[in-house]
Amino acid sequence: MKRYLSKLAGGVAVCAIMTGAAGAVSAADSSVEVLHWWTSGGEASALNVLKEDLESNGVAWKDMPVAGGGGEQAMTVLRARVTAGNAPTAVQMLGFDIQDWAAEGALADLNRVAAKEGWDEVVPAALQRFAKHDGKWISAPVNVHSTNWVWANKKIFDELGIAQPASWDELVAALDKIKGAGYTAVAHGGQPWQDATIFDAVVMSVGGPEFYKKAFVDLDPDALGSDQMKEAFDRMATLRSYVDDNFSGRDWNLASAMVIEGKAGVQFMGDWAKGEFLKAGQKPEEDFLCFRFPGTQGTVTFNSDQFAMFSVGEEGQAAQVKLASSIMAPSFQSAFNVVKGSVPARTDISDEAFDACGKKGMKELSEANASGKLYGSMAHGHAAPAAVKNGIYDVVTAHFNGEFDSETAVEELVSAVEVAQ
Repeated sequence: MKRYLSKLAGGVAVCAIMTGAAGAVSAADSSVEVLHWWTSGGEASALNVLKEDLESNGVAWKDMPVAGGGGEQAMTVLRARVTAGNAPTAVQMLGFDIQDWAAEGALADLNRVAAKEGWDEVVPAALQRFAKHDGKWISAPVNVHSTNWVWANKKIFDELGIAQPASWDELVAALDKIKGAGYTAVAHGGQPWQDATIFDAVVMSVGGPEFYKKAFVDLDPDALGSDQMKEAFDRMATLRSYVDDNFSGRDWNLASAMVIEGKAGVQFMGDWAKGEFLKAGQKPEEDFLCFRFPGTQGTVTFNSDQFAMFSVGEEGQAAQVKLASSIMAPSFQSAFNVVKGSVPARTDISDEAFDACGKKGMKELSEANASGKLYGSMAHGHAAPAAVKNGIYDVVTAHFNGEFDSETAVEELVSAVEVAQ
């Protein structure tokens, strides 16, 4: 395990959660500890769906929240717990982190419940890439978060006569209008994972899905060192000019609040941001707008919260199976994702209960899955392993903060990826 912990160091986005499922749980399994980073208003509301489901089955919830949307702080807590031989009962993980733990032989086998309930037929292949290891289901995906969204204040757009931008040039023109009217154009939190979230969308907008795949999935040095990548960094520098002076260190939900309160025009953030708008009583298409980052229409970059169970003794296996079954139940997938802002990890869920942005997200996910344009987000650990992701983080944030120009950033990017592999 020491070898794994060393490999994991530097940024694993994880949280721990355990919930009951259909049926009672024995007294021996009557409580579970939950380590998570879902501490914002919208996230806390979604978490309550899980808490209530668990408690309705007679299982007490021991809450251990760790603030920080990117999960780095939660990773630190998890590492300490594992090092002390006291790992959580069940762990929510993202992307390659699941595969790393599976490679250590630490995760339970969910094949029996997966086969019984037909998970293979309803979970997109792009998600199964992380939910399976050596042909064995090791986690149950609870949602799909799409990361290449723009969230906009509709009142500001209407006031300034701004139509939803569909291209980079239209986006820049819109941001110029917003800034010129005295608003902060781009609400942003200066944290590496947030910088990288924007970079994901910018790279996709510059080179399209094939270029994105070559750069962030294949880690092709020619793509990483290309003129297209320099253009991506140039665009990041342009976006930096629309961010307010107090952005450094700001949490993502506080950036969302700037848009909600009419202080800023747009935020580039995953669909978890929608939960903040809903928590504030706002309605999509009436108070706020949701649309794809200009130039990325037709493609979806994603991350997926998945629940992996550590290998446990016989006394805990029944609860694990019930947890997995509960997570994958259509009723739960709908109820949870309606609140969370994400979309179900199953492709057979009705969109009836979802709002306008949710319906749009489900439709676009289905289309991207069918067309082969559903790609794991680099920024959120679904394109490349953690070491590579963290190396890219360092370069993107340094460039965004003005430490070097775009030409140097390209050189640094190639070097960082090479070293990290």
